[in-house]
Amino acid sequence: MSGKSAEFFDEGSLVGVLTTQPLDRILDYKAPEGGCWLGAFVEVPLGPRKVLGVVWGSGVGDYDRSKIRSVIRVLDAAPMRAEMREFLGRAADYTLTPMSAMLRLATRAPGLGDAPSMRLVYRLGNGAPDRMTPAREKVLAVLEDYGGLSFTLKELAEMAGVGTSVVKGLVKSGAVREEASPRDTPYPRLDPDHGGKKLTTDQARGAMVLREAVRSQTYGTTLLKGVTGSGKTEVYLEAVAECLRVGRQALVLLPEIALTGEFIDRVEARFGVKPAEWHSGVTLTERRRCWKMVGQGEAQLVVGARSALFLPFRNLGLIVVDEEHDTSYKQEDGVLYNARDMTVLRASLNAAKVVLASATPSLESWANVEAGKYARLTLESRFGPAVLPQMRAIDMRAEELPSATWISPTLRRAVQARIEKSEQSLLFLNRRGYAPVTLCRACGAQIGCDDCDARMVEHRFLKRLMCHQCGETKPMPTVCPTCEAEDRLAPVGPGVERLAEEAQTAFPDARIAILSSDLYGSGRALKEHIAEIAEGGCDIIIGTQLVAKGHNFPLLTLVGVIDADLGLQGSDLRAAERTFQLMRQVAGRAGRAEAPGEALLQTFQPEHSVIRAILGGDEEAFWAAEAAERKAAGVPPYGRMAGIVISSTEAAQAFDLGNEMARNDMPLRRIGAQVFGPAPAPIARVRGRHRVRLLVKAEKGAPLQQALAQWVGQFRLKGELRLAVDIDPQSFL
Repeated sequence: MSGKSAEFFDEGSLVGVLTTQPLDRILDYKAPEGGCWLGAFVEVPLGPRKVLGVVWGSGVGDYDRSKIRSVIRVLDAAPMRAEMREFLGRAADYTLTPMSAMLRLATRAPGLGDAPSMRLVYRLGNGAPDRMTPAREKVLAVLEDYGGLSFTLKELAEMAGVGTSVVKGLVKSGAVREEASPRDTPYPRLDPDHGGKKLTTDQARGAMVLREAVRSQTYGTTLLKGVTGSGKTEVYLEAVAECLRVGRQALVLLPEIALTGEFIDRVEARFGVKPAEWHSGVTLTERRRCWKMVGQGEAQLVVGARSALFLPFRNLGLIVVDEEHDTSYKQEDGVLYNARDMTVLRASLNAAKVVLASATPSLESWANVEAGKYARLTLESRFGPAVLPQMRAIDMRAEELPSATWISPTLRRAVQARIEKSEQSLLFLNRRGYAPVTLCRACGAQIGCDDCDARMVEHRFLKRLMCHQCGETKPMPTVCPTCEAEDRLAPVGPGVERLAEEAQTAFPDARIAILSSDLYGSGRALKEHIAEIAEGGCDIIIGTQLVAKGHNFPLLTLVGVIDADLGLQGSDLRAAERTFQLMRQVAGRAGRAEAPGEALLQTFQPEHSVIRAILGGDEEAFWAAEAAERKAAGVPPYGRMAGIVISSTEAAQAFDLGNEMARNDMPLRRIGAQVFGPAPAPIARVRGRHRVRLLVKAEKGAPLQQALAQWVGQFRLKGELRLAVDIDPQSFL
């Protein structure tokens, strides 16, 4: 290596390139014509193919130099920074993931190797229209108001409230100029002083603390806890504003794409323009633009899903994890990582601040506050006139309920009272579809998925059965697949579609809306429906957990939880925590405006400790009790766990490997870890593959990853065998 600096490689010098291909090593190449920088994104030959890679360092030079091929070209992208390379390496070590897979996470923008594409944009021209009309005046007014900024045809027409033909007519006269422009353009600058709201005393105190933290430009994590409706968003947006003032970039992670629409509007109101977005709901072109502009420092704020954590930020100063307790931050396939935990790692390497926001924090975050690792800010009161809803249980053992119905007489009366006052009610049931089980009354068989050990769920609106494990669907049969009896198939149990059917019978004049993720073809359709509901477009909302996440329905004053016991079933160590969080979040939807709210929980176990904690509202007592139980059992966050999932098309093959691993666990025993299993996974077959689980449990400070790597490294995977290691598992299915 020689030349301009320690980070520059002259033409022909050896460079080590990490590629996105599933290889276990860094490959040597010769630097291309003109040389390349450390961290450069490059295209390199690999066999007959051209693949994407990153210059990771100097070449090793342990291969015949005459056979070493050259880098084909350096891509038009800012080089990967040192802290990003370290983040990927440390994340790979923690999750036991190959570096090539980590690099794929960091390069998920389409067309990175393409030349910048062009699109037609429209801006103010020098000519004058041959005649002026009100529609043409609107177009020219928009262009003048925005100081000559360019727009796409669709954007300009929408903002002016006219048809695209009006814009085209102005182009012909020269009043509007049409020109080609690169798609990958910088995002408009956000104004941190644009639209700050008047904060309550509680909010102002929290905002001041966060602003000071951001100004320090050092690492630190703060848990921002506040009841639903307390204005956490406005508080952390003040931290974002301070981050922009000091010239650094900010990232806000949201748990659901469905939340982005309303949130983007709030950001635009606060900063004057929209931020960059990164999630599966944006176009591929926009994702590439976001990826490139983030790397060049031309995107100040990104709002995105968990994968936005792997964008190539140039100067990251703040990461906000909204609804930090949400389970969707855990990636459950491919690279198994928890975005909340990886956020803390990334911020520590960037001297950035982390804000974890939640009304019902995860026990992990609560424990880190108790241990002094995180700071804590608590918003005690709801914003404006809204007050917390009254919560009470409906003891279903005392209710007279006809068979195949689920809305108790007590809840029915409460809903009717809201309808008469022109207020909204929410009936919450965390089951998609019409019915969770379809049973043959002739032979008793339940219709299951052909490829999974899971029952198929009837989705009556779609007229299909669906497997919620693998996504497979098939038409609803009229004949039992087992005994061929006709017209004997019957739904068992309720889903939201069946609940809506019952509600329509009980309240024939009510307008009913179902909020369930599977009923919407696009994020835009869901956003439009939510806006319609918020404006009073229905009387009764039937919803899954989608409704618990951040939506504001000002007219909603009653929440009825149909089955508060649902999450308490099973052996998941986080069952109590998740039920507590979900019930509190759902209940918090009620009473967000002037009218007081009420939350009614239908339960057959009103004396259950979790139900009592939900009703009592003493959250600290619940967390303390839950923490004491986990600590006594030595399980997370007071112990360490790792899940091992072995899968194969042959069940015996998976079990044989599991038994061999359990017998040869010396690397784990050396650190005092225990191995449980092998055992069939609760859902033992998914997509035709049989699944076997082992669970490893270790003390909090044990060097678990190193021992796991030694243990797993003893075994070779033959044939159809696959093995996945899940550090800190969230699901045990």
